[in-house]
Order: sequence, then C-alpha cells, then structure tokens
Amino acid sequence: MDWSEIEQAISATMGSQFHIDSRHPAGGGCINDAWQVTGQGRDYFIKLNQPSRLDMFEAEFDGLSGMFEVGAIRVPKPLLSGVASQRSFLVMEFIQMGHKGSTEQMGRQLALMHRKTAGHFGWHRDNTIGSTAQQNNWTEDWVGFFRRYRLGNQIELAARKGIGSHAVGLVEKLIDRLDCFYTDYQPLPSLLHGDLWGGNAGFDADGNPVIYDPATYYGDREADLAMTELFGGFDNNFYAAYANCWPIDPGYAVRKTLYNLYHILNHYNLFGGGYGMQAEGMAGQLLSACR
Repeated sequence: MDWSEIEQAISATMGSQFHIDSRHPAGGGCINDAWQVTGQGRDYFIKLNQPSRLDMFEAEFDGLSGMFEVGAIRVPKPLLSGVASQRSFLVMEFIQMGHKGSTEQMGRQLALMHRKTAGHFGWHRDNTIGSTAQQNNWTEDWVGFFRRYRLGNQIELAARKGIGSHAVGLVEKLIDRLDCFYTDYQPLPSLLHGDLWGGNAGFDADGNPVIYDPATYYGDREADLAMTELFGGFDNNFYAAYANCWPIDPGYAVRKTLYNLYHILNHYNLFGGGYGMQAEGMAGQLLSACR
C-alpha cells in the first residue's frame, strides 16, 4: 500500500500539508482493513477495501455526516473517501475510546437523535447492512417500506441462498400481514443509526457516548431500539433514560421481534448456519401474535 496518495488527499481536504509519521492497525470488523494514522499532531481513522467497495464507503460517509450534523450524540466526523493505490478508502476523525461512560446519557442522546425526522421513510441513497445491499427508496408508508425494502429483500436473498421453504413461507405470510402490528401505532420517520448493536457503540476517553459504523436511514425508531436488544450490551438504565426522554409504545414488546427478524435474516445471508432456523422461529412467533 502506497500511503502517499492518501496523504495528498487528506492534505487537499484539510487545506494543510499532512504526512503520516506512524500508523497502526485498528479494529475494523470483518469487512474492512482499518488503521490509525498520526502526523503533525493529528490522528485519523482510515478504512480500506477493494476499489469496488467505494460506494459502500461513500454511503457510510453520508450516514456519518447525517448523524454528525444533528449533533445529538457523538459520531466520528467523516472527512473524505476515494480510491488510492488500488484500494478504496474512508478517512474520518479518530476517537480515542475508553471503557466507561453513562448509559443513561447514551439513551437520552439516542432519543434526541431520533427526534430528527423527515417527510418520508428511506434515505437519499442505498447503503449496506454489513456487506449486504440495503435499499432505501423514499416511501410515504412505513409498512410498505419495511415490507419491500427490509423483510422482502432479505427473504428473497435467503431463498436464493438455500433457506428452508418453510421459513420462506412463514416470512412471506408475515409480510402479507404486517398491517396487524400497526393498528394503533403510527411511526415517525426518525433518523436511525440502522445497525445499532453493542459492537457499534461505546464511550470515548472522556466517557461521552459514541456510535459508529452506521447503516443510516429514516425509519421507525423502534428498529434501532430493537437491535440494541438483539445481541445485548445495553443495560436497563439505557432504556429507562430513553423512555424518559421519549416514551416507548407498548406494542414495541412485539414489534422488536419483527425488526430483529430483518437482522437475523441478514445474518443468515451473510453467515448461514443456525440463523435460518432462528428466523423461522421468529416468523412463527410473530404470526401467532398476529391472530
């Protein structure tokens, strides 16, 4: 990797000469290579991937920018993306992470970010959930959006990847009956992180909440809350503080399984294995609740 092209791109964007004095591998997940680079007293976090992944980085840039501009909760400020030395890259602010912080503050700040709303559900561009394409076409109706661009897209992909026909049938039946989960609830198109599991949230060195690695769009805020419960990592103080700032509808207790079905189907599409059976069980549970 020839880092000089990235140095030049950072220099042009920041308006001052930048030279990398040191660089260190950083945790970047299973999709990208990630580095912390330092020079002239400045630190940046850089993700690298194949040139074909530039669109993914550009979408992440837009998602980070959307959340950063709201200013409700700290996110890394994105600086630039591009292609250099046959690698696509994304450069953002480096945040020194810590280990402790107020989960109550995180809950309040997430609720404040969700208060940012749009006129429609979706986003101005498609992005990715993990490495899976995520469609975000602007849609007036949340049920229609979730039916087509979330569950519908994932079960079509899962069927092609070999998930059992019974699972396909249950999810398709569920998709046809989505309206039953919204008889007394009308969600607003809130600005969402979109991939808010415990690995994409933490605290900086001063204890301030930080969220990162988004799959941003405008959707039902319950979808973000549901994913925080999928793999754990968020305590009762987080949820109590969120609810105190913006009360949660009682129907969330059922709908959270609906929203997490999207992510479990995506995990099947990414990793296979037992996620197919888990998705089948969730779909059956939801259909039983819809009677």
